[in-house]
Amino acid sequence: MDIKALIREVPDFPKPGISFKDITTLLGNADGLRYAIATMAEHCADLAPDYVAGMESRGFIFGTALACKMGVGFVPIRKPGKLPVAVHSIEYALEYGTDKLEIHQDAYPAGSKVLMVDDLIATGGTAGAAAKLIQQAGGTLVGCAFVIELKDLNGRQHLPNVPIITLVEY
Repeated sequence: MDIKALIREVPDFPKPGISFKDITTLLGNADGLRYAIATMAEHCADLAPDYVAGMESRGFIFGTALACKMGVGFVPIRKPGKLPVAVHSIEYALEYGTDKLEIHQDAYPAGSKVLMVDDLIATGGTAGAAAKLIQQAGGTLVGCAFVIELKDLNGRQHLPNVPIITLVEY
């Protein structure tokens, strides 16, 4: 199945010159979504994670489905102020300013193998911060999985030396 054909490109969104990769068309296609999750699970099986961690918000969509498919737990990585108990947090740089991510301090036992999942990796700022946060919370990052990779933005450079799985490259 051609997953790329199920992803809509929206020109000039959110600003002129950007070609936005809209996954809602993939999400709305039951066969395509099922295929994407099954393919991710197949490519990540040898990583044998104990948990899948997904970043807010589209990482929740793919991460929870992948965790269910792989028979492991899911850990949300959220924006500040959304998690109800003690958290680890990390601040990271954006093109203009900074942002922050958080994870529960008791998200998983120390040494747990964690697979990080999101819909897209672009510059790698969010993914790199999330990878550090997983380790700060005592997890061992065993790999990263993304539906889409924007290759020209070199996001992989912000990730530790772990396997990176992508389904579609632009």
